Amino acid sequence: MKQVLFGILFIIGSLEATSIYDFKVKDIKGNEISLSKFKGSPILIVNVASKCGYTYQYESLEKVYQKYKSKGFKIVGFPSNNFGSQEPGTNEEIAKFCKLKYDVNFDMMAKISVKGEDKHPLYKFLTEQADKKGEVGWNFEKFLIDKTGNVVDRFESSIEPNSDKVTKRLESLF
Repeated sequence: MKQVLFGILFIIGSLEATSIYDFKVKDIKGNEISLSKFKGSPILIVNVASKCGYTYQYESLEKVYQKYKSKGFKIVGFPSNNFGSQEPGTNEEIAKFCKLKYDVNFDMMAKISVKGEDKHPLYKFLTEQADKKGEVGWNFEKFLIDKTGNVVDRFESSIEPNSDKVTKRLESLF
């Protein structure tokens, strides 16, 4: 019954959403926030994990964030345990890991599912709006959002956050 209710709410929520600003999520401390708080800012949304071959990308994510934050740029990390159980930690453990290991200062949200039957509605929206539609393939996949809340690009995990491909596309949004 619980899965059926979630499915119905998920479908209803997906039909109503026209931008990422229509979604509410929990931050890593458990506080509910509306993504509308990011209106007017380009955003890079990334599903992250602490025990992945791409975990080192936290460092380049932070560098990109520091480079462009004065222009209003935001990064929003969503821990997920969907791929090889590479994010087994609690939200508290994840927050501690990110701060101590990589001095992460960009926004981190609570752990969610980014694929499958229990996929968070935000990720349902992202994977249907991007030019490259379909399930998230692995940890550290990136969705670039423009200042009006629209998905404008999607980058595979292997594409570094500080690559020319990402930064040139990001710079076009300022």
